[in-house]
Order: sequence, then structure tokens, then C-alpha cells
Amino acid sequence: EIIMKLRNLLALLLAVLLIALPLAGCTGTKNDETTDADESTKSDLAYILDKGTLVVGLTDYKPMNYPDENGEWTGFDTEFANLVAQEMGVEVKFVEIDWDNKWFSLETKDIDCVWNGMTLTTEAKQNASCTDTYVRNAQIVVTKADKAEKYVDAASLAKVKVAVEVGSAGKDVAASAKLNYVEYPYQSDALMAVESGKAEACIIDITMANAMTGEGTSYENLVSTFALSEEEYAIACRKGSDLTAKINAIMADLIEDGTLKDLAKKYELTLVADAKK
Repeated sequence: EIIMKLRNLLALLLAVLLIALPLAGCTGTKNDETTDADESTKSDLAYILDKGTLVVGLTDYKPMNYPDENGEWTGFDTEFANLVAQEMGVEVKFVEIDWDNKWFSLETKDIDCVWNGMTLTTEAKQNASCTDTYVRNAQIVVTKADKAEKYVDAASLAKVKVAVEVGSAGKDVAASAKLNYVEYPYQSDALMAVESGKAEACIIDITMANAMTGEGTSYENLVSTFALSEEEYAIACRKGSDLTAKINAIMADLIEDGTLKDLAKKYELTLVADAKK
């Protein structure tokens, strides 16, 4: 009789264990799923604030972002990004990117934004959440000073080789004008192509042309001739990112108090807000 009672007790305990184990497993799975869901629905701004760092993707593009004599990043967009990050209470980390892969770098969170004199284009709007525009720009033709009189419009460039940056607004206008263009990794490479004679002209941002060509610059014998298009710069964040609205709000304050206007004057740029007055 005692043995029978022990068997019944053991059977009861085993039944309780068999019921409890699946429930414990289900409870653990539910907690894991909740954690994953919370992480996936966290706002982009919250993600950046939590890690305490705003990772800015850029290229060497004077006067927007370029290394100073100590190898530290400086320029209009560099200082602008630092001002915004300061208001957000985070640090800035500048990462040099492959411009042609900028959307992939955003999506994979290698960077949090592209802040590098980026022209607001249809492509940018399709691949990112873009801020309000802030600086006026144009795609300008640059050639050697002794050839400037030859190249006065798109038609005059029809039979010559033109250098452009890969994936740039300059490349887009060259394609639209059906020019014979050659793509280089950076706008600075396009300038070097003209300097070395590999190309007759290049199409680059007027902001870079003003900073890099003419008397007292790295390319004293290169000059700007005419503009193929006018455009405006914006900052690209991840698609659907609430960081965009945060940057817009801080930008509006910096424009209102004159900080951004003073910065634009320092780098000889024209703000969109001033151009519309």
C-alpha cells in the first residue's frame, strides 16, 4: 500500500512538471518577443540619444566638410552638425563614406545622417528622410582659364570629355544635357582631371568651385564659367526617422537667432532663407 501511494505521488509530481515546463518556456518566449518589439519600434531619435552619439557621414568637400591642418574635420556642415548635436546633448562622430553607397550606409546604421552639402534630389527623397533645405547651390562648369571663352553653354561642351563625381547632381545634369562625361569618385578628383588634361571641363558644386579654384587656391589656373542648374542642400536621415524633425526645429532656431547666417558668412555661402527674402 505504501509503495502504491509513493507511485501515485510520483505520477502526480511528474504531471505537474510536464505542465509547468511548457508554461515557463512560453513565458520566456513572450518576454523575448516583447524586448525585440520594443527595440524595433524605438524611434530613431531615441536610438541616437540612448547611444549618445550622432554619426555623420561625409566626404572631403570644401567648404562643407574638410580636414584642417591638424587632420580634424571642419567646414560649414561640420560646424553646423556640431551645433545641432550640442543642442541634442550628444557627441558627433564624423565618418568618411563612399558617396555612391550613402543610402546603404544609412539603412545599415553605419551612419545616422548624410551631412555633406547634399543636393536635395528626387533620388534623395526616395531613399531618405530629408530635412528642410538650408544652403543655395548650383552645378557649375569649371575649366582652365585659357579655355574659358570656349565653353559658355551646354552645346559648347558637346564634343569634349567632361568630368563629374559618381552619383552626384553634376553627373545628373551632364546626363540630362547628353554630355560625354566620365565619373570620378570625388569632386576633387574631377578637378584634378581638368588640371591634368584628362578632361576639358568638370561639373561640380559652385560651393566647391568657389573654395577650390582661382587666385590663392589649389587650382589657380582653373575658373568657373556657367551654371547648368541651381539647387539647394539638405541633410539626409533614415527613411521615416524622427531625427529629421528634430534637426529642422534646431535649424529654425539657429536661423532665427542669426547663428547660421554668421556661419554662412564665414564660409561665403548663401542660406536658402536669405535668398528667399
